[in-house]
Amino acid sequence: MAIDIMLDIETLATSPDSVILTLGAIKFNPFDPEAEMGQALYVKVDVDEQVNLGRKVDPSTVEWWGKQSEAVREEALGEGDRINLEDFTQQINKFVNSANRIWAQGPVFDIVILENLYRQLNKPTPWPFYVIRDSRTLLQALGDDRQPGREQAHNALADCVYQAQAVQSAVQRHKLTTL
Repeated sequence: MAIDIMLDIETLATSPDSVILTLGAIKFNPFDPEAEMGQALYVKVDVDEQVNLGRKVDPSTVEWWGKQSEAVREEALGEGDRINLEDFTQQINKFVNSANRIWAQGPVFDIVILENLYRQLNKPTPWPFYVIRDSRTLLQALGDDRQPGREQAHNALADCVYQAQAVQSAVQRHKLTTL
């Protein structure tokens, strides 16, 4: 079975050198909407370590976080359970090992920020460029049957599951056999 991974990050800015708050990732089978979601990864990243490296915090993004629900804001911004960048990259490397495709809802955000961090840390990116897929473009082309306004929006892991399910649904509707 092909191993596909949906990735999502939450950040404190929108530039390639943004501070990363959280990362969610889920393994899934895009060709089988009945299949259970696979192994998940959810990590909260040390903010101070990233700021000390010169990664960016944008006041308008911080203001945007202030407008989110208290539960979402606390999950993303709360201090508990944060890990250092070495552990963060090791966990990503292990999780994405042997992935056939890595999806993001707009890889020019999530993937670009992660690749920028790896470059800054002088580490090789744990995926080749040709495995990256864009769920936003796929869903725009094939139709997106999701409803807006869900409660857990901006929780990186919940967003991954939601996006992976949307890809499964679109692939099934169009009876695709390759991506």
